[in-house]
Amino acid sequence: MKPIESPQKTAAPSANAAAISIKNLSKCYQLYEQPHDRLKQFLSRGRKQYFREFWALRDVSFEVGKGEVLGIIGRNGSGKSTLLQLICGTLTPTSGDVVVHGRIAALLELGAGFNPEFSGRENVFMSAAIMGLSRKEIDARFEDIVEFSGIRDFIDQPVKTYSSGMYVRLAFSVATSIDPDILVIDEALSVGDGAFARKSFDRILDLKARGTTILFCSHNIYQLEALCQRALWLDNGQMRILDEAAIVCRGYNQFLDQVDNPQPSAASDAIDFTLSTAPSSAGSAQLTHVVATADGQALPTLKLTSMASTLAVHVSFNSSPDLPCPSVAIIITNESGQNITSCCTYYDKVSLVRDAQGAATVHVKFPNIQLLRGHYVVNVFLLCEQAIHIYDSARCSEFEVTQPGLEIGVIALQRTWGQL
Repeated sequence: MKPIESPQKTAAPSANAAAISIKNLSKCYQLYEQPHDRLKQFLSRGRKQYFREFWALRDVSFEVGKGEVLGIIGRNGSGKSTLLQLICGTLTPTSGDVVVHGRIAALLELGAGFNPEFSGRENVFMSAAIMGLSRKEIDARFEDIVEFSGIRDFIDQPVKTYSSGMYVRLAFSVATSIDPDILVIDEALSVGDGAFARKSFDRILDLKARGTTILFCSHNIYQLEALCQRALWLDNGQMRILDEAAIVCRGYNQFLDQVDNPQPSAASDAIDFTLSTAPSSAGSAQLTHVVATADGQALPTLKLTSMASTLAVHVSFNSSPDLPCPSVAIIITNESGQNITSCCTYYDKVSLVRDAQGAATVHVKFPNIQLLRGHYVVNVFLLCEQAIHIYDSARCSEFEVTQPGLEIGVIALQRTWGQL
């Protein structure tokens, strides 16, 4: 966590000002081949260059409106974390300007900003004070911070003894409990158990509803599209696209399909997965059983005929009864991992019913499957009631589609021929 307000970059809020305004922002690093080259560079007084330049960010300009949720995507090394650190004031730009209106709370590098020798209690007070809270305000919020973090038994222990999950629990709890005007999240929620991840997304959705400006950096394209109004795609330190989240995510996925080209994974002999039989802990949910069939038969690799066979997917799950009923999603990919089609109980407006222990079973059928010849994989996801947070997932089955004709493509659309 790096919650910092940089005085030279923070402006007093005005009625019509953007929450964040960035103009021609660039960050360049000097890379030296040998440690002693730094001394040579100093002694040369600029007459000779002993370093090479690396532009982590170059000429980036955009604004984020008050109450907007902006997603930031890009491959590793594209400049996402550098941009967020420049916004938070933990890095100094090489050129350009960053103007921030309001209090920033940031979750950047896991646990950064905590003193490892201090206890959790001391770090809460220190971090909240850095964010601008008075001692009285921190005292008033301390119990809520500790309760949300779930680490009350360890709050007086040095944070150097904390696990990574305990770090992120406490850091997230502090950052989101100070009523920030701007919340910056950089992949921090990938750490922690399912129950805490669910609580975290509930807190983020609550802040969004209250008008907090949020910068959400994530490799999870699905969550980013669900949470954000707009998205910024960075590539090699430069802006690629800034547009509606759906448009940017679609372009980014197409880019990844062209560039990455993952190798097909090895086929699994198992087609009937029993994943877990244990009841779900409070605030969590998990898949317990998934199986796919072709015309009622289960085989290591299912065989289907295009426009004739029926694919069925059966899913069972356990969930904490105190949670809203989860959603179930099915994603069918090709053997290279590209998404071909999907469906979800949430978007199809299917209301699932659980028993008193929070368990349920649901199935979905694809009659006269419209996929053309190819090798496909069925993946199952257990999501929250709004189909945003992922509780659990499983690779269910593989299947092969054959066809009688020579049609080309991926899908056979239903059609009607006619003549005038």
